[in-house]
Amino acid sequence: MAKEHFEATFGSLYNYKCPDWFRDVKFGIWSHWGPQSVPMFGDWYARNMYIQGTPQYNYHLRHYGHPSKFGYKDLCALWKAEKFDPDALMEKYYNAGARYFVSQASHHDNFFNYDSKVNRFNSVNVGPGKDICMMWKKAAQKYNMPFGISEHLGASYSWWRVNKGYDEYGPYAGVKYDGADKKLEFYHDNNYTGRDKIIEWPLDRWLTDNKKFRDYWLKAVTEMIDVLKPDLLYSDSALPFYERKIAEGKEDYDYGLKIVSHLYNTSIEEHGFNNAVYTQKDDDPKIYTVGILDYERSQMNEIGEHPWQTDTCIGGWFYDSRQTYLKPGHIIEMLTDIISKNGTMLLNILQRPDGTIDEEADWILSELAKWFSINGEAVYGSRPYTHYCEGTSNGKIEAFKEDRIDWNEGDFRFVVNGNDLYAFVMCPRPGKSAVIRTVEDADKIRRITLLGHGEVEYNVFNGVINVKMPEKLPTEYVNTLKIEY
Repeated sequence: MAKEHFEATFGSLYNYKCPDWFRDVKFGIWSHWGPQSVPMFGDWYARNMYIQGTPQYNYHLRHYGHPSKFGYKDLCALWKAEKFDPDALMEKYYNAGARYFVSQASHHDNFFNYDSKVNRFNSVNVGPGKDICMMWKKAAQKYNMPFGISEHLGASYSWWRVNKGYDEYGPYAGVKYDGADKKLEFYHDNNYTGRDKIIEWPLDRWLTDNKKFRDYWLKAVTEMIDVLKPDLLYSDSALPFYERKIAEGKEDYDYGLKIVSHLYNTSIEEHGFNNAVYTQKDDDPKIYTVGILDYERSQMNEIGEHPWQTDTCIGGWFYDSRQTYLKPGHIIEMLTDIISKNGTMLLNILQRPDGTIDEEADWILSELAKWFSINGEAVYGSRPYTHYCEGTSNGKIEAFKEDRIDWNEGDFRFVVNGNDLYAFVMCPRPGKSAVIRTVEDADKIRRITLLGHGEVEYNVFNGVINVKMPEKLPTEYVNTLKIEY
């Protein structure tokens, strides 16, 4: 029998089927880490340090010097990752419930975290002197965890125009930043068109129509696939290089389709079948069904026909000493809500520039580890129930907004695993009743178990299940009832 093969066309890629591993894992951890962590001043540092008046610009000016004298290339040289221990971290991540792992290959800053021949500004040649991605991959393989990479490169050309700018006032008024040095391909050949044009947000264009850059993106991401052979590739954009919300009617997906087909065909060559997942953020089914739809810090509001992914973070996207982290209970509530809708959660654990995680992040992981040790059987390998929820508490689904929901005692989320139904009790009350009203064939139930505790008393009347919860609950977070027929 001939091996499966994908062409770089929608018609061919519509034959894509999500591999079982992605449907089974449910929870992964992401290392969204690179030289932008050096100042410990949060996300988008490489962009905002070049915009006079922003907090990042002020911090950079007063700690490192003016961007005409000490630019981002100089900051990259300060990244050493001197305490980076991927094996120790992967052990923590696996114990905390993660069953796949994703490493950032390149952010919008055009710095690569692997030994690239396409871009000399990479973690082997500059800064750490380490192949960060390959080190992560080897650590993940010890736990048989699928390994993914994220590429944020597609937006780099537009996102980073600011490095060609200058101060409008002050002692350096009119002095061009170091990105204006045309000898440095690191900063792209993205012509400066005036300060008023480059600092607008939203950007007038997330993905560029510059052919030279598109060719560079294709060459770079092809190299990422060839060198790292990922099980998952994440694009921080729509399918490159088209944005239908901005440029309706100007379809140009050729570059993205070439990458997706190359990812899948590389996986076929390695495994004999396609074991790879591609995620992007265009929610048009005509686009995302070539792979998997990704929601950044958001999610679906119902059960998805196809598996999907939420990517989120305990704080911001890069280490920030000013951050407040999500609490473990909030993370677990989000996870159970997501998996009840056929989704998977990818959670970024922030790293300091030296490669370590801080004490609060370590505590979050330890709390997740406790929860998964009790409730993991309801998570891994689960599938959606006929309906995902019961109750009245639902958060407003909004991009980049993950406020904690004020759950009440009538709120449940459901999944099935094998022949068993699992009800996540979102607001458990010790010693009180959990009343479930929407379970099918309730009169056929033969046993109900509270995971981490054992069998519990229950009765069924007119299809309503009344479960007596114990005085001492097995976890202070979401509790799980296993309903057996």
